[in-house]
Amino acid sequence: MLHKYIIPIAEPILVAFLGGYLFFSLNTPLPWVLGSLTFVMLWQGITKRKLVIPNAVRDGGFIILGIYFGLYFTKETFHTVIPYLIPYIIVTCILIVACVVLGTLVTRWINIDKITSVFSCIPGGLSEMAMASESLHAKASLVVIFQTIRLITVLFTIPPFMTYFLGGGSGGGFQKTAAVIVPEIGWNYLWFVIPVVASILLRDKIPAGIIIGALGVTAILNVSPIELASIPSPMMNVAQVAVGASLGKNILFRDLKIGGKYTAVYFGLSVTIIIISFGLGTLLAKFTSLDYATALLGISPGGFFEMVLTAYNVGGDPAIVSAFQLVRILLIVLLVPITLKWWFSRKQVITENIPGT
Repeated sequence: MLHKYIIPIAEPILVAFLGGYLFFSLNTPLPWVLGSLTFVMLWQGITKRKLVIPNAVRDGGFIILGIYFGLYFTKETFHTVIPYLIPYIIVTCILIVACVVLGTLVTRWINIDKITSVFSCIPGGLSEMAMASESLHAKASLVVIFQTIRLITVLFTIPPFMTYFLGGGSGGGFQKTAAVIVPEIGWNYLWFVIPVVASILLRDKIPAGIIIGALGVTAILNVSPIELASIPSPMMNVAQVAVGASLGKNILFRDLKIGGKYTAVYFGLSVTIIIISFGLGTLLAKFTSLDYATALLGISPGGFFEMVLTAYNVGGDPAIVSAFQLVRILLIVLLVPITLKWWFSRKQVITENIPGT
């Protein structure tokens, strides 16, 4: 009886590790994430079977990554981030406005309503944007599809670009620092129970709560007098495979086909938004003392953990990137749905009051 439960889970895990190892052997960017994601997505699409990957596997991966990146936070990190918050918020607002404008303009040539299109372009969490769009009576199913296209585009463009063109390092410098600061004492791993509990409690309370809870609490513990243990590299790789496999499982060929001819349109919009974000990141680096890798990844319209992980791989500062990405997520989730609801409601009222409309 036990094999009925083990085999369905073992299959995607084996496929994911094979993909991660192949990408690692080929020295590709984010190999354990992108390799497992690609192999699971293709295997599921080719075999036409829904693979079984429990949410606990994905959540476990996110928690480990959250704790790992939380260890990069020091008292100096907080002092470093504060002076950059105002300019970062400004460039983030410019990026959001650009997404709204692009999402609105494209509806002149395609048969998609403006609200659905705009929420498909906003670089927020996929589920959060889908739920927010639904409250404004948009087509949430299309938002999910087009947000999936954005996620795939980000994952397969930003990490390679950063690695091959700006990747002056491989995260080794930060890892050495963490190894010096964090002693290897077995019982100190018990402190990680606190961020694990926090991430579970915040999982459904805030966007990306499962990783932000672990990262935030670990960061607080790390700047306190408490001495934390470090996370072994093999465990880090396992966490990346778990997250990559879970992402790949959710990318279905049939969903992409539903988008039909509009798939190419929103792929083009995703690339355009990435280019705009890189331009804004370049300005942020030019007018501040931030290095280009940290500035670009801080403003990039990607997922929280993907951009922080890329920063780790290319020699950027994962702590600052995670702080920036958190600010971006909060701005989008807290302000964008409310603002767009007011804006579209206002336009609808104006239209209704115009004679002959």
